[in-house]
Amino acid sequence: MSESDSDHDRAVELRAQIRAHNEAYHGRDVPTVPDSTYDELLRQLEEIETRRPDLTTADSPTRSVGNAPSELFSAVEHRVPMMSLDNAMNLDELNAWHERIIKSFGENETYGFVCELKFDGLAVSLRYENGDLVQAATRGNGRIGEDVTLNVKTINDIPHRLENAPAVLEVRGEVYLSISRFEELNTEQIDKGDPTYANPRNTAAGSLRQKDPSVTAARQLSFWCYQLGEVVGGPELQSSEQTFELLERLGLPVNPEVEEFSDFTEVWRFCESWMVNRHTPDYEIDGVVVKVADLAQREILGSTSRAPRWAIAFKFPPEETTTRLTAIRVSIGRTGRATPFAVLEPVFVGGSTVGMATLHNEDQVSAKDVRPGDTVIVRKAGDVIPEVVGPVLAERPTTSMQWVFPTVCPSCEENLERSEGDANTYCINRRCPARIETGISHFASRNALDIEGLGERTVGLLVEEGLVEDAGDLFALTKEQLLTVLVSDVTNETLVNNLLTAIDQARECLLPNLLIGLGVEHLGPSTAELLARRFGDIETISTAEITEIAAIDGIGPVIAQSVKDFFSDAHHRAVVDKLRTNGVRLDLVEGEVDLPQILAGRSVVVTGSLDGWFTTRDEAKQAIVARGGKSPGSVSKSTYALVVGADAGQTKLDKATDLGIPILGEAGLRQLLATGQLP
Repeated sequence: MSESDSDHDRAVELRAQIRAHNEAYHGRDVPTVPDSTYDELLRQLEEIETRRPDLTTADSPTRSVGNAPSELFSAVEHRVPMMSLDNAMNLDELNAWHERIIKSFGENETYGFVCELKFDGLAVSLRYENGDLVQAATRGNGRIGEDVTLNVKTINDIPHRLENAPAVLEVRGEVYLSISRFEELNTEQIDKGDPTYANPRNTAAGSLRQKDPSVTAARQLSFWCYQLGEVVGGPELQSSEQTFELLERLGLPVNPEVEEFSDFTEVWRFCESWMVNRHTPDYEIDGVVVKVADLAQREILGSTSRAPRWAIAFKFPPEETTTRLTAIRVSIGRTGRATPFAVLEPVFVGGSTVGMATLHNEDQVSAKDVRPGDTVIVRKAGDVIPEVVGPVLAERPTTSMQWVFPTVCPSCEENLERSEGDANTYCINRRCPARIETGISHFASRNALDIEGLGERTVGLLVEEGLVEDAGDLFALTKEQLLTVLVSDVTNETLVNNLLTAIDQARECLLPNLLIGLGVEHLGPSTAELLARRFGDIETISTAEITEIAAIDGIGPVIAQSVKDFFSDAHHRAVVDKLRTNGVRLDLVEGEVDLPQILAGRSVVVTGSLDGWFTTRDEAKQAIVARGGKSPGSVSKSTYALVVGADAGQTKLDKATDLGIPILGEAGLRQLLATGQLP
């Protein structure tokens, strides 16, 4: 086959693949390949069309944006096209774009650059007329979008009315779903036995394109604006800085992480810094957008058919990739829950090599229809457990067979059971080795009693030898027993001595840590702290009525029922008795018990390092919680006050200032804790 024929056939193939992926991503909000794979296909097509212009078609994906708008929504014509951006996949390509800018203006021209975070959401255009929000539309194909006005009006960040606005103001921005809200939604899905959402971007897109605006409202979407489209009657703007000032003055949400530079090396540093810190914000970013700052210079540079020449998106390395799923296995947790997981051909994604990924439960496997032998999309964000998004159906082997959930426990071979209405399957054998091992490992983990030297391997050996059946047995272990199991050369006793010391120190454990270690379902660090401070010891907690527990602000009926069920179980009571007999403290609470709940219902955020009255930020948070308050990690409209220590993050400070939230130092926090009142 000639080179000419080869180029033609490959271009046809690439265009077909890209169009199919566009339809899935933009049309159905269900991506079939990772972004990195899509970008590579588009680059291959661009390379062929650059080398062979005669093969370029009028409808090529290299000349278009997005996908045709859905017929479910009314069409909206963009008076100013909503264009896409060209990508730079590394610093060399970013430098090449910079060189093109220099070539366009000449060496003697002065120009600056503005750097913005590239949000992984859904591009939307808001149209205000005489200050009123009259229309909101998706990008669509760049010329025609979808009317999503009713759904956009459910987003709290977006004002319905602007004061002193131009006669016509078209605002471009990104609708997104915060990571914390995404995790909440997936927890709700798992609890209901429904399929989890793949990622925040697709969830945001799917939420915005609901026919029922109440569904959109329940998802709690957010919005950042970053660009203007059509403007009539507004001020003469000359720079990106003036644009953002106008948006902020009008009360529109502008991301604080925007910086302007005259030296391009500072642009590099900005990109490299955010590549390292990409998981710092409570929203997903997949790159940095670099723009020429001067608006007149943007006009000179102009655009191609799909992207402006004056801007480029520096893309971070992918956190989604594909690999082969070699097997599906089931692990047994401390409660007996049987959790399926995927065994993968090792693949580097999200900063580490991944060989396994969770599949949550039987219904999730069925809903995603992943099978051994499939090529699958794997996603990992930061330190989050990797997850299989779904299969690449085009690459499924013809011999593929649907995976069937096992009926017996892989550890003890007892029958697995699933109750009606429960999404999870359980091994109910209390003496199951896997249940015992995972339970003791959890008890000894850092977030619980933090027993150094008691890792999974050591726990496995202790269970295998029959020395422990539950956490209470740990505190009865002798040196002689441990020497026979852990040390081949009995003269080497350091390992055993260190472990015995760690176990002995764990007898003086704090009550919240003990509650977590025991594995009370739904009980996290903050709620464990609330329980401990309200009741003071395990005996009182175990006999408390559900109404008493549920009355604690921040706990509620679900956790209250879980606590009651736990201590009503004979096995759990026996473990607690064994702990007591073996000298473990069951009443150790830091600070005062049952403090006045003067911060009930209030959210106080702490940022920066504290070195005065409190030695750590966690201590300050505990003090807030002990008085009935909450101390989340991010500032929102519901935040009562922000406590700022040394080296505090500018983002939280700026947001608190913008929202008019009181900002306190340590002295102000002391007064708040003492009186419940702001200074």
